[in-house]
Amino acid sequence: MLFNKISTLLLPCLLLLSFVSYADDDKDKIAEILALNETPDGVVFELLGSEDGEYLPNALKKVKAFKQQLQKKFPKLEVAVVSHGAEQFGLTTKNKEEAKESHKLVQRLVADDVPVHICETHAGWRGVVAEDFPSYITASPQGPAQIKMYQELGFILVLVE
Repeated sequence: MLFNKISTLLLPCLLLLSFVSYADDDKDKIAEILALNETPDGVVFELLGSEDGEYLPNALKKVKAFKQQLQKKFPKLEVAVVSHGAEQFGLTTKNKEEAKESHKLVQRLVADDVPVHICETHAGWRGVVAEDFPSYITASPQGPAQIKMYQELGFILVLVE
């Protein structure tokens, strides 16, 4: 009986703690990179979220801020973005007006020499093809393979929450 009461109180606390630590993982990773003494080969930001309309612009704002922090310390640091969840559909040409803020953020990143990739495989599952994305988006055959390619080049992976 006592165990049931303790577990009833403890379980929600543990879940909350795990969420709080999970929610700051991207910030912690950026802090780790900033603590390095030498410029890393690069950083690849992985976007893997929902299509709810909030994740994509928020994630892109984080990428922009993280990029600025990182390049302040490491001016020649290469940065890339790979979007391969449901959020990538906000980047189609069809959704350009609806997701205006996200498109502007991506255009600014691309103008700063940051390639932004989407996953053609995931897009294809919904009948969306590479040509359905604007020219400033790079369509990659597979998002996870694109991330792996960057990692093989020495890029550090940061999952944007």
